Amino acid sequence: MQMPTRSKSLRVPKLKIQYATAYVVYFYQIIFIFRLDKTMEKISLKGAEMAEANPSIDERILTHTIHSSLSVNRASLTALEESLGVEVRTDHDAVIVSGPKRDVLRSAMTIRAIDRAFSPGEEIDSQSIRYLISLGDSESIDRFSKIYSESIYVTPKGYSLRCKTIGQKIYADAIHNNEVVFCVGPAGSGKTYLGVAAAVMAFQKKEVSRIVLTRPAVEAGERLGFLPGDLQEKVDPYMRPIYDALKDLLGFESFSRYYEKGLIEVSPLAFMRGRTLDDAFILLDEAQNTTVDQMIMFLTRIGMNSKACVCGDITQIDLPSGTRNGLSDAINVLSDVKGIASVFLTSADIVRNPIVQKIVLAYRKDRALRKEDANEQIT
Repeated sequence: MQMPTRSKSLRVPKLKIQYATAYVVYFYQIIFIFRLDKTMEKISLKGAEMAEANPSIDERILTHTIHSSLSVNRASLTALEESLGVEVRTDHDAVIVSGPKRDVLRSAMTIRAIDRAFSPGEEIDSQSIRYLISLGDSESIDRFSKIYSESIYVTPKGYSLRCKTIGQKIYADAIHNNEVVFCVGPAGSGKTYLGVAAAVMAFQKKEVSRIVLTRPAVEAGERLGFLPGDLQEKVDPYMRPIYDALKDLLGFESFSRYYEKGLIEVSPLAFMRGRTLDDAFILLDEAQNTTVDQMIMFLTRIGMNSKACVCGDITQIDLPSGTRNGLSDAINVLSDVKGIASVFLTSADIVRNPIVQKIVLAYRKDRALRKEDANEQIT
């Protein structure tokens, strides 16, 4: 029996539709390719015009200080290149900058300003270079260079102590102009060291007759009671950062002599209860680990002709969960009291190894993301 031929007749229009669709697609592909070629041609012409308007050049910059430091310190040279986005090399008494004209001219102004900020023969580290460039322009760098050139203290070894950031300068001025200063800042921002330095300077100028340095006995997940020795021997390792700062600023012999005479006292916060500290510079370190009651107790120890500096890092609290720290509480409660100032240092003020700044920023970002996730779960 012969099969009907209807299906064959149906295939013809279907094929015609497929061919028509293919032609339409092919037509649009040609139009797209044509327009793409025109677009690329315009981009190429524009790029050529921009290159012609902003050609690559070399700029030789005569310097007094920075060229010698960059020639021996590859990290500083790399920091300069990465921050400015140009190629930098040294040649005898000059720094040579290569790159697009606009970038080179802008970088040349910045490099000259950085060179003016340092004294001949002074070593320039990568952290200082990154900080100066972060200030934005040569005028800002020049303003900061006036701050940096002021030596606030010279150690027995001849090291000149200076404020290395604008935040540190604000902190030092606050200590000088107020009776009580709260300083909050990340690790490595100089809050403890500058506080100890201010205490030493006040003592040597006979503005006060003694220095009292203290910390709350809250351990970062450890127990002092398991350490060998008597109470002083248990506490000594915990107070080591303050001891080191004092020995650095006074020299070992002077520190030992003042310490034996009781003119310098380093002790746990618990020993402050019931005392009145007259004619003293008092520094409370690691204040984020005080409770509200401990902070009130400390602040009410301040006697006549005394100053107090309270510093801490509120991102490193070792108190039991849910316990409000005394540092944050005091800053809020005492914000309007005359003679009391609060200074907040940031990651830009970190003067330790540059990796510390990166670590602090990474943890801050992680905490912010965790907080956002927690808020989303609540809503």
